[in-house]
Amino acid sequence: MEGAGYRVVFEKGGVYLHTSAKKHQDPDSLIAGVIRVVEKDNDVLLHWAPVEEAGDSTQILFSKKDASGGDSCTSEEEPTFDPGYEPDWAVISTVRPRPRHAEPMRESSSPRDAWAFSVSLGELKSIRRSKPGLSWAYLVLVTQAGGSLPALHFHRGGTRALLRVLSRYLLLASSPQDSRLYLVFPHDSSALSNSFHHLQLFDQDSSNVVSRFLQDPYSTTFSSFSRVTNFFRGALQPHPEGASPDLPPVPDDEPEPGFEVISCVELGPRPAVERAPPITEEEWAHHMGPEGRLQQVPELRARIFSGGLSPGLRREAWKFLLGYLSWEGSAEEHKAHVRKKTDEYFRMKLQWKSVSPEQERRNSLLHGYRSLIERDVSRTDRSNKFYEGPDNPGLGLLNDILLTYCMYHFDLGYVQGMSDLLSPILYVIQNEVDAFWCFCGFMELVHGNFEESQETMKRQLGQLLLLLRVLDPPLCDFLDSQDSGSLCFCFRWLLIWFKREFPFLDVLRLWEVLWTGLPGPNLHLLVACAILDMERDTLMLSGFGSNEILKHINELTMKLSVEDVLTRAEALYRQLTACTELPHNVQEVLGLVLPTEPRSPSPPASPLPLSPTRVPPAPPLSADTAPQPDSSLEILPEEEEEEGTDS
Repeated sequence: MEGAGYRVVFEKGGVYLHTSAKKHQDPDSLIAGVIRVVEKDNDVLLHWAPVEEAGDSTQILFSKKDASGGDSCTSEEEPTFDPGYEPDWAVISTVRPRPRHAEPMRESSSPRDAWAFSVSLGELKSIRRSKPGLSWAYLVLVTQAGGSLPALHFHRGGTRALLRVLSRYLLLASSPQDSRLYLVFPHDSSALSNSFHHLQLFDQDSSNVVSRFLQDPYSTTFSSFSRVTNFFRGALQPHPEGASPDLPPVPDDEPEPGFEVISCVELGPRPAVERAPPITEEEWAHHMGPEGRLQQVPELRARIFSGGLSPGLRREAWKFLLGYLSWEGSAEEHKAHVRKKTDEYFRMKLQWKSVSPEQERRNSLLHGYRSLIERDVSRTDRSNKFYEGPDNPGLGLLNDILLTYCMYHFDLGYVQGMSDLLSPILYVIQNEVDAFWCFCGFMELVHGNFEESQETMKRQLGQLLLLLRVLDPPLCDFLDSQDSGSLCFCFRWLLIWFKREFPFLDVLRLWEVLWTGLPGPNLHLLVACAILDMERDTLMLSGFGSNEILKHINELTMKLSVEDVLTRAEALYRQLTACTELPHNVQEVLGLVLPTEPRSPSPPASPLPLSPTRVPPAPPLSADTAPQPDSSLEILPEEEEEEGTDS
């Protein structure tokens, strides 16, 4: 921000206060005004002013961004912002300071001016939205002090647009008791630094990293913070498209046909589940038919899900689970496929091996990848004998495979955390080429976790919260009360599939079960729910605050039993699928129904409130269910607001 200027990020006219003549000297019962969201001095204000004060709003210029990305101010007056829609260039605009802003406490020159108010977004506690069909839509804002601001009646629509803008700066969580009450949580960068410190996602000082990242996100990408932190940048800075995908969407004023908003779900008793013993080499051989083709593959995958693999089978079976070898292929077809993939691998490897030091100095991207990979590899699983020692050949293979993956996937490149995913694969496969292609198969499942936008991570945290709110509302309420309701302490779990939470050999068992794609596409979310379910009494009865919760979660590392967690995760799945009134968006997460198609090509938003539909009987657990991509939650499409209503 330059000088003492303001920046208006939202403006909407036709916002009225409905007053009572008995309570105020102004005889008018309707006071027209303008609502604005204004950035000022490292704060964001919600400002309402009557039309007398806002009458000079034409002085506010909305200028297009120049090529450098800043706001250009010209002497020519440009068209003022039309509140009915938001052009892509009118996201942030400079407001010229006026004397009354410099003297906010001066006496009003008009009785109506006494109704004007300005409140910092950080002072808001909740926002209540009107029910549909009650004349004009309105919002009631409640402050942290417990007082209510005057209700804002939107005679020309705009409640959804305003809430969307507020969600750039605040976390808006729909209350489980009242779907039209949004609880407000600030984006706290100090709490963010605390989370980084306790989760030990990064090696450098957390507050330092946050500060450097906010100042220079590009160069910090090649530091220990890496691109993973863009997940949090999205929470700290306005979303470029005006939406906040990780927050609850604002529901339409008119309820959608076929859906009913509910606050809780009655689940039945949790069934008992028993894990089976691992598949032996003899059992695997029993499924091998003529020409080396596997037979009864669905039953085989179901067995892997229920019991895992014996250690001697993993080297062969993982190639099938990760899509390197086809379940239907013959032995000869597999040999031909491996020869082809071997040639392809070494061609890609030659691309970076043939780059001279002088060329690399002029290729900052490759140099950045190489530096980051070398540093991460030197710290990956060094307590494992396969990687211990300064000149261990396993470290060289890790380095070469990760650099070759940068050639294979130019857009993604290398992001911190990938070495954690490759290490167990290389340990099991013990072949550079085969391990590379198995790693590529794993990355097909989780590459969204490492994308710069971090939309996949946001969606998964939202899905996890959705499941947890159905399974254990009291735990969710407790976490909300301790400023931990966003579940950011689960970030590392989902990012690298619990790699650092379990002992190394337990990770092998966990991953091979997850790779089966059974019983649905998001078993890893139920694994997270299972861990939280196991720790709920410790968290709640100990009265932990947010810092203690982070510390406790981090201290679970290497103390969890993979068999206990998998047993509980499957029990949670069966408990959910046995519910006949399971919310539709929960069914989507579990893969019981297809994701709802959006009604317009607008960008994905966030899950709608829980909406129950009748659940068909859960199919028996079998391996016929192929792995599916992460299912989307229900989407709130963009719709133009009709005059006088919010629809």
